[in-house]
Amino acid sequence: MQIISRSVSDTAKIGRVIAKYLVPKDIICLSGELGSGKTVLTKGIAQGLKIDAFDVTSSSFVIIRRHLTGRLPFFHFDLYRLKDTRDIPALGYEEYFYGEGVSVIEWPQKLGCFIPKECLTIELSYAGEFKRKLRFRAEGERYKALLKNIRENISH
Repeated sequence: MQIISRSVSDTAKIGRVIAKYLVPKDIICLSGELGSGKTVLTKGIAQGLKIDAFDVTSSSFVIIRRHLTGRLPFFHFDLYRLKDTRDIPALGYEEYFYGEGVSVIEWPQKLGCFIPKECLTIELSYAGEFKRKLRFRAEGERYKALLKNIRENISH
C-alpha cells in the first residue's frame, strides 16, 4: 500500500489512524532519509495512543525513549546514532519488542540480524517540498490484518 501525505499534519494524522489499531507487542519499523517524516509519523502514533507528542523527540543520543502514560506503553527507538549491531542485545530490545507495549523503530536497518521477522514497515520518502510518500509492507498475519484496518480507515 502507498499513501501520499501532503503536509506535516497529514503525516501525523496517518500516525493517529495507525495507532487506533495497535495492540501490545506490535512493532512498526520506519525507514527513510533524514527529514522524510519518520519522527512526525511517530508523534502521530503517540498522539493516537494518548501520549503527548511534545514528549516524542528524535534525540541525537537517546536510543530508546519509554512513554508509559498512554493507552499502551510506547517505546520509541531512534537508532540513527547506533554504531554497532553488537550493542543491540545490551539494550534489552526483546523486553520492549515482545512486552506489553508498542515499539516504533526509526532506522530499523541498523538492527541488522535483530530486525523482527514480523512487523509493519513503513518507508517514507520525499515526493515534493512538503509531500511525502509512505509505502507500507506487512510481514506476518498480525501485520497483514493491521494493514487491512489502516487501508480501510485512511481517508486518502
